[in-house]
Amino acid sequence: MITVEVYSFCMVYEIATALLPVFFALALGFGAGLRGYVDNRDVSSINKLVMDFAIPASLFVSISSTDRSDITAHAGYIVVTVVALAVVYAVTLVLQQRAFGLQKAEAAVQALTVAFPNYASIGLPLSAAVVGGRGAIAVAIGLAVGAVTIVPFSLALLEDSKLGPDAPGSTLSRFGGALGKSVCRPIFWAPMLAIVLVLSGVHMPGLVEKTLAPIGQAGAGAALFLTGLLLSAQKVSFGPNVAYGIVVKNGLMPLFVWGLCLLLGLDRLSTTEAVLLTAIPCGFFGLVFSPPYGLQSRVAGSTLMLSTVAGIASLSVVIALLPQHV
Repeated sequence: MITVEVYSFCMVYEIATALLPVFFALALGFGAGLRGYVDNRDVSSINKLVMDFAIPASLFVSISSTDRSDITAHAGYIVVTVVALAVVYAVTLVLQQRAFGLQKAEAAVQALTVAFPNYASIGLPLSAAVVGGRGAIAVAIGLAVGAVTIVPFSLALLEDSKLGPDAPGSTLSRFGGALGKSVCRPIFWAPMLAIVLVLSGVHMPGLVEKTLAPIGQAGAGAALFLTGLLLSAQKVSFGPNVAYGIVVKNGLMPLFVWGLCLLLGLDRLSTTEAVLLTAIPCGFFGLVFSPPYGLQSRVAGSTLMLSTVAGIASLSVVIALLPQHV
């Protein structure tokens, strides 16, 4: 018989196993940026390494080694992810302009920061620790959903703001252009290619997986280090807007997703994946995309920083409440 003390120890150990590696790598990046060991202002080279090489290779290798049934089992998860990202983004975008008084460009950056979890860095190691290898598929789907919906829409709004009201073309046409660029990025097409190959019954030769493995193994660690660097460059301030972002991203969004999973009757494993990955703190895409448009959002930077710190507690609660031994 398992005593309360043993169960409590096992739970604490499981939470520590899932979160300690994640936040240790984040802390390394944060410390390196804060002390000036690594430039935390110009992170374009590290960003390209992570987003164009390491993470795509990691996702491709992880997904190509799964079964077709693992992918088809994610149909309900896809619906939940689309609805969750779209609803949180739309509500936040409207509130940023009407309630918090931000201009369209900064409102888009903040909405993207709040609505898009940090799949790219925290998603892979966290899902692997909690749900195993199948978690890579869920991470890839989350990234793909964002890449074809809220990311290009945010870029279109940033372009609108930069060009002004007399710019040729429409927001819709700029959305199409941004969408085209988004799907051409390796972080989108590499995992999608792996999914297509698995669904088609094509198995990758072992030599291909072994060739891609070394660069892929650098993905999660480098992405977490990059996030820490970005956090170290933020000038943090706290106010109602930042509080809104933290509450929505770390608390209300996973609750909303849990409700959607119950409504749609998702199985236990899919529900665990959906809730866990949407409970991940804010992502850094908005901060990476905005500088070329002449925008540095202190609100988005503060939200990213404080949401990540709060994630230590909120993710611990989520992991403790999720069904065990999925």
